[in-house]
Amino acid sequence: MRKRTIVELGRKSVDEAISSNKFPILLILENIRSAYNVGSAFRTADAFQVESIFLTGYTAFPPHKEIRKTALGAEDAVHWRHFPNAGAAIDAARAAGYRVMAVEQTTDSIPLQQLGSESVQKLALVFGNEVTGVEQSTIQLTDGCVEIPQGGIKHSINVATALGVVIWELVRSQVDQKAIIR
Repeated sequence: MRKRTIVELGRKSVDEAISSNKFPILLILENIRSAYNVGSAFRTADAFQVESIFLTGYTAFPPHKEIRKTALGAEDAVHWRHFPNAGAAIDAARAAGYRVMAVEQTTDSIPLQQLGSESVQKLALVFGNEVTGVEQSTIQLTDGCVEIPQGGIKHSINVATALGVVIWELVRSQVDQKAIIR
């Protein structure tokens, strides 16, 4: 066994990535404190060919050195927009035909695996602040909430990690892994 080379991985150019087929998933990041988490979101969105990222409130946006340090150039290959608040981003997502779900633990949230078993057809996912999560006022604007089932003492996952878990579950349920990678 050996690691594959960059050539063997078939890495796309930025232009190829921009024009490639995408999963109809839109990420809405609400008031993310850490630009490193934002960069990680870009890198994950690129890896799983997510359609777009909407950055809201005080979430950092490109160009930004901490985003670039974590994204490693993925911020150039993933479509993004900045909105003054999550409500404006949700309005834009709905106008584009997206169903909007917050990723949050609520009294009526559904487990991620249930959402993952559904067909992904234009789904916008709201991810919240590292400490306070998705704002209650934002939750009220969504079509519902999905949560990652968890044990342990924290019942909390870093927002960049949570984003990866949720996207992978949605993408995994739709296609064979090899189709994503190549």
